[in-house]
Amino acid sequence: NNYNNNQFATIPPQLSSSSSLGDTASTATATTYSTTDSRSKDCDCGGDDDATTLARLREKALDSSPPHIIECSAASAGESQSACHLAPEDRFAALNQKGATLWMTGCSGSGKTTIASELEDRLVKEYGKHVYRLDGDNLRTGLNRDLGFSEADRAESVRRTGELATLFSDAGVITLVGLISPYRKDRDAARQRHIDQGIPFYEVFLDVPVSELKKRDPKGQYARVDSGELKHFTCIDDPYEEPLHPEITLKTHELEIKESANILFRTLERDGILIGAPKVSPTGLPNPDGDEIIDLHVPENLKDQRMAEAETLPKVLITDIDLNWLQTIGEGWASPLKGFMREGTLLETLHFNSILIDPFNLTGNVDRLETATDFTNFPEHPPPTRVSMSLPITLSCTSYTKDAIETSDKDAVALVTQMGQTVAILRRPEIYNNRKEEIVTRMYGVIDPGHPYIQNIYKGGDYLIGGEIELLDRIRYNDGLDKWRKTAKELLEEFQQKGADTVYAFQTRNPTHAGHAYLMRTAGEDLRNKGYQKPVLWLSPLGGWTKEDDVPLDVRVRQHEEVLRAGTTHPGGLDPETTVMAIWPAPMVYAGPTEVQFHAKSRRSAGASYFVVGRDPAGMKGSMEAVAHQDDDLYDGDHGRYVLQNSPGIGNMEMLSFVKVMYDKKDDVMKVPDLSREKDFISISGTKMRSLARNGATLCPLNNIPADLTKANCIPSGFMVPKGWEGVVDYYKHAEETERWTPWSRPVIEPPKHERTITEGGRFGSTSFSLRHMDFPSFWHDVQMQPTFIDTSIQDGTIINFITEIPMYMTAKMEVSKERFLNVIAQDTNKDGSPRYYTYGTPFFNYGLVPQTWEDPDVKSSQGYGGDNDPLDVIELGLSRLPMGSIVPCRVIGSLELIDEGETDHKVLCLNLNDPNAVSVRSMSDLERIRPGLTARLVDWLKRYKTSDGKPENSLAAETPKTASATMTIIQETHQRWRALCGLDGTSLSAISPTVRPFWLESSGCRGNSH
Repeated sequence: NNYNNNQFATIPPQLSSSSSLGDTASTATATTYSTTDSRSKDCDCGGDDDATTLARLREKALDSSPPHIIECSAASAGESQSACHLAPEDRFAALNQKGATLWMTGCSGSGKTTIASELEDRLVKEYGKHVYRLDGDNLRTGLNRDLGFSEADRAESVRRTGELATLFSDAGVITLVGLISPYRKDRDAARQRHIDQGIPFYEVFLDVPVSELKKRDPKGQYARVDSGELKHFTCIDDPYEEPLHPEITLKTHELEIKESANILFRTLERDGILIGAPKVSPTGLPNPDGDEIIDLHVPENLKDQRMAEAETLPKVLITDIDLNWLQTIGEGWASPLKGFMREGTLLETLHFNSILIDPFNLTGNVDRLETATDFTNFPEHPPPTRVSMSLPITLSCTSYTKDAIETSDKDAVALVTQMGQTVAILRRPEIYNNRKEEIVTRMYGVIDPGHPYIQNIYKGGDYLIGGEIELLDRIRYNDGLDKWRKTAKELLEEFQQKGADTVYAFQTRNPTHAGHAYLMRTAGEDLRNKGYQKPVLWLSPLGGWTKEDDVPLDVRVRQHEEVLRAGTTHPGGLDPETTVMAIWPAPMVYAGPTEVQFHAKSRRSAGASYFVVGRDPAGMKGSMEAVAHQDDDLYDGDHGRYVLQNSPGIGNMEMLSFVKVMYDKKDDVMKVPDLSREKDFISISGTKMRSLARNGATLCPLNNIPADLTKANCIPSGFMVPKGWEGVVDYYKHAEETERWTPWSRPVIEPPKHERTITEGGRFGSTSFSLRHMDFPSFWHDVQMQPTFIDTSIQDGTIINFITEIPMYMTAKMEVSKERFLNVIAQDTNKDGSPRYYTYGTPFFNYGLVPQTWEDPDVKSSQGYGGDNDPLDVIELGLSRLPMGSIVPCRVIGSLELIDEGETDHKVLCLNLNDPNAVSVRSMSDLERIRPGLTARLVDWLKRYKTSDGKPENSLAAETPKTASATMTIIQETHQRWRALCGLDGTSLSAISPTVRPFWLESSGCRGNSH
């Protein structure tokens, strides 16, 4: 209280005029004014002048004041007063930035104000950040107006400025301090104050030789020093203590102003100061949207528990394209999504190409993406953050699956692949209408019914399922390329291991030639020129579904491997030390400007700050069904880049555009053409490259590259790494050998077969795959209709041998081939020759046949329909999945008579004898009592399973199953028709319907040598 009315002040004369005082280094012209105050007589001042006395009193007062004053009950003794304020994480999240102090110290004229002004201008105007500069101009005209230039006053000036900077930065302001602050202990005290408050502090030393400062001399002060007019000038005849360990040193005499400001900007960016969220990605790399690294794999210790749970849940069929999307979600590429889109999220995506989120619950909307869509109640405050999300990521289903979910007492479903593998659990399913036309219209903006992905959308079920997913295991495709498949989290770790301070992604759906390599290398050089020390290239080949005429995934990846192997020894190579290759998992949907936004955003999820984008990204030519662009680009080639650069939610991600490159015959490299010697450059388009590859073009002679490469059938040596070119040639020369290639990421799995069976031909799922039994030459002819070694206590004449063709949950239409050698089990095909799959849903039964039976097309039913010319079909209704090719005794409990496209197709219903219910079940009525609703599900499946393929419903002769006895009569009748087919009753083949001519009947059990 003794000092409240202190009249002492040391006031520089400049303040008496209209001019302001900057961060001057001199004390020589300061004048001391004093007002006599009787209280000064009470002080033992030891004869000091007024300024010194005041400094001592100030020091004494500070020493006697406690460092923490308790202002609220939330802060206990000795605790920071931050406990009384808004939590920093909430403040920073709302402001979308963190507070930090850049303390710029250096001699007068070193550029503190100039560089700080440049940085402030950029941060405020270009990035909308809250920034404030503290320097002599705004401090000594107010807060520090009472201070002079003595050592004590300079120390107090630094202390006050440090306190003010601490408060500003604590409030989330990026604070730029520009003071000479010559004494190290004063700067260190300011640093410690920030450390105590947990606030980032950067000491920025502007290290400029005095000789350079004298040349600059913006205020003429060095000239005044040299003339003797100024004395005690810091850095000349007053000390300046250089920082010992500054965070940043700027030699501004060697840097442009923008370069210096850029170094500071990159530091703030690297350390996450320019975002409000906590930094979750490695230093220098951006946070993913939602500021959370998404990894939805079930922890190892919970896998068995989750797998057991999945067995009890309703099953939802996912296609191989759905599997690509599931991987995209589960591995963090579509952050902040944690599941297939709910209806509200889909609507935002379709109409805004972005979604609103509240990751830090600032407005109470933290769980909005995981909450069921509510069209009647809306939040009082909308979520604060908009992030990019341009593509619908949805999961369709049919009424069959919808009914199964809605009649279940579970709040989750199991996601099952076409091959019957349970890969994920989806929780809290939200089922809503699949408004296909709206989705296609908003997503594509063009009318083209022949567009391959538009066709895929229209093939989907009439409903969509939204909900959060848990991956039960790592999605592996087992196609030899899995080592290049990395999660977003794994990629971030790999970039960190390489020391990346920024990452730029280059997406490929074609082999990489030297022109691409040139663009990638120059992009890296441009980033280094921007101040990055270790930009890392992410070579990112498309891995998900692509249209059938695109270059297969394995061809591209193998070619890229050669590009990396060549390194810098070839103009078409890439340096493996600064390059990471990783397959991008999502399907390609060819939606042009809409899709390229997702391409960019998903790369940011794995650490990319830059995305290289070319002409017509994600575009394609219209089909002959297109309304406006038949066999022409659906989208303008320039629109994708434009839309991407200006898209909502794209944040600070920057685009690097392609430039046109051509082959320089003189230098044997691809590069930007030199217009002064245009004749030295030739264009090698994609069309020309494909033509040369198909024709097996070899390397052109060195120093003699012809103008017409097609006529010479050669390729310049610098166009592509040689071994990479060999692989491309091999593909185009054998492109028709479709089973040799891996067009896109589709799972290659071992067939779920019986141990006594042998596989032959191609991979499981291909049309050349086959399965035969070790013990029986023919499944159809050599396995007995009924087992011979059965316990007499259970044999009542209704037990048959059941051969499993399609195990439970599998939708690949496998069947015993009537025509192929040995009647192997093989993949059924569509009319176009492609493998056939059920699309209606996941079968809840095992499917197969009764051996030694045949539904004769010449035998008419009471309704006038002939048999379907196949062995009798069987639906096994047990609880367990049976292996393909297994032969099990099965009790007949009924049958349904299907009328399928004008043919009678009996479906025998049976229960294998190992099923826990087999002892008590003798009829479908018995089983219905144990599993209510089973008959209705069977009827629905049989009538409607083809409707998801656009075909009409089947009909049933009756929707009530026949009895076991009536069914056995049918089995015996078809067995007799099979005997006639095989000539076992003396019937000649010529007496049988001509439709059987292609059948393979040469088994010893049929029309072999003995018959």
